[in-house]
Amino acid sequence: MDASCNTCKKGPPEVSLKRCAKCHTTPYCSRDCQKADWKAHKKICAKNQSTNSSSGASNPTNTRLSPPKGLDKPISKPFTRLDKGTWLHDRPEKDVYRLLVDAYRLRVEDTYTMEGEVMAGSLYDGSTDGLYGFQEFLEMAAAVPGLLPPWWNDEKQEACETLCMDDEFSNLRYPVEKSDIIEHYGDREFPMQLRMFAEAVYGSVGGSDGTAMRRMMVAMEGGELGGDIFGSMS
Repeated sequence: MDASCNTCKKGPPEVSLKRCAKCHTTPYCSRDCQKADWKAHKKICAKNQSTNSSSGASNPTNTRLSPPKGLDKPISKPFTRLDKGTWLHDRPEKDVYRLLVDAYRLRVEDTYTMEGEVMAGSLYDGSTDGLYGFQEFLEMAAAVPGLLPPWWNDEKQEACETLCMDDEFSNLRYPVEKSDIIEHYGDREFPMQLRMFAEAVYGSVGGSDGTAMRRMMVAMEGGELGGDIFGSMS
């Protein structure tokens, strides 16, 4: 949804992206683009590989747990679960609450930065907190069959609203940016997960439909793309 080729800057749905198999970080749309960028990329490839190894990102996409921090129970194959509409299922309740809050907060930020619009009831609308807008988000999510966990009810929603005013990070009193999400959860692909969930609730934002990217990530998790893409050129 937010990724593009490091060389030509094209992204889905125009092209399909794959990442350097050595550092698992830099995206390219073709081997030609990877070759064209190698002189510059080789200077940071080893550093990226070391960083990703320490965070667990060097593990195959279909086996590593996401996110490595920030939740009580990380999961495997998150994009497959997003594709099936079960991303929030079989998680601890507090994890579900945090994910709902952060999916909403990032969507508020994306709507403002990508479309120049302010979501009603959000912090950007002059509210002291984003509770009103978040409540509307929860109502919309509940209207999508199976999107929320089977245990979700009015009592759980109240608990979620209480947590989102007290949690140290997932707090409706404060705005959030993509970089904040990556730092807190330790996963560069986690903003994409939050955005894909919000897209299931609201629809696309900024003219960007995440379907192509989601299907590519599902294919990677299922091993259809060999786990990694584009062999290292060293």
